[in-house]
Amino acid sequence: MFYNPAARRSALPGFDWAMFWVAVALLGTGLVMVYSASIVVAEAKSANHQPAYYLVRHLMYLVLGAGAAYGLFQVPSSLWQKAAPYLFMGGTLLLIMVLLPFIGKEVNGSRRWIALGPLGNMQPSELMKWVTIIYAADYTVRKAAFMDDIGKGFLPMFLVMLGIGGLLLMEPDFGAFVVIIAIALGILFLGGLNWRLFVGLIALLAVGFVLMIWLSPYRLQRVVGFLDPWADPYGKGYQLSHSLIAFGRGEWFGVGLGDSVEKLFYLPEAYTDFLLAVIGEELGFVGVAVVIGLFAWLTWRALTIGWQAALMGRNFQALVAQGIGIWIGVQSFINMGVNVGLMPTKGLTLPFMSYGGSGIVANCIALALLFRIDYENRCLMRGKRQ
Repeated sequence: MFYNPAARRSALPGFDWAMFWVAVALLGTGLVMVYSASIVVAEAKSANHQPAYYLVRHLMYLVLGAGAAYGLFQVPSSLWQKAAPYLFMGGTLLLIMVLLPFIGKEVNGSRRWIALGPLGNMQPSELMKWVTIIYAADYTVRKAAFMDDIGKGFLPMFLVMLGIGGLLLMEPDFGAFVVIIAIALGILFLGGLNWRLFVGLIALLAVGFVLMIWLSPYRLQRVVGFLDPWADPYGKGYQLSHSLIAFGRGEWFGVGLGDSVEKLFYLPEAYTDFLLAVIGEELGFVGVAVVIGLFAWLTWRALTIGWQAALMGRNFQALVAQGIGIWIGVQSFINMGVNVGLMPTKGLTLPFMSYGGSGIVANCIALALLFRIDYENRCLMRGKRQ
């Protein structure tokens, strides 16, 4: 039998169903675990003591995210490149608006949300992660010839990110700041930023992060609690110590779905930041390993789609896909690291799984753009119009 490249290309599916089902598995598991982790808190604190309060709202956000994703999938990726500056200006405006006392909503000392009535609260920093990917990819493509020039290639983007970082730290939202900086730097590096400049910048950022932690009492307390949570298990180390207890109780196969003890008002933010700890307690090491495997596969797939786009000369699409991979990989790694005690506590949710309207919607529309880029790659490989 002779090798027939044309026949092989024509047999290529037009849609990546494997990636679709991995995304569905993450979103579906998140829905189940959010219900399990929140049922007691919802019954105690929600109006009319509704045990399914957070389940219903999370499902509503999933429906909104899926609807937005379906609509955005229909939009050619080239249009997002044209809209990049306007999206970035809109995202920056939202970050400014959230700091205004009569617009932004303050919770636990942080002003990160804009109230949207019955739809709940919108968190602009979540949408800004998606916007940063599009803007940084467009900027890198436009400035490709100047990536070795500090003044023309790097400095403008650095100043822009410095401004965005300043707005995020005013909320304060240090976790979102870290993720957005990682996205921007990753895209610039993949787009051809001089590696010496990249290494020097990483060193400067490391010094900057150390100074921000040292000069901020509450961040310093988090680091101290992270280094030895058992030294103050009822104070600085409270969250981490109970998260570790949850993992310890889960052992290999967990105590059973719905049977977590730590979610009974012991572990704070059990259905948001520390959802993985509840997964570890109820589904055990095996359940956590499956979740990690799904995130690792999805991150790898995003980077692969970007590599395929780059081979076709679609540089903007390549950087967007890789930026989405960086976002998923970095944020999931940080959240998991916080849950198991590898990193200090930060206000970062587990993508696709934790409770949170803005986060779920932003994750869904990022996936839609990734699916669109992959769909266009497949159309080109099959010799068809997009």
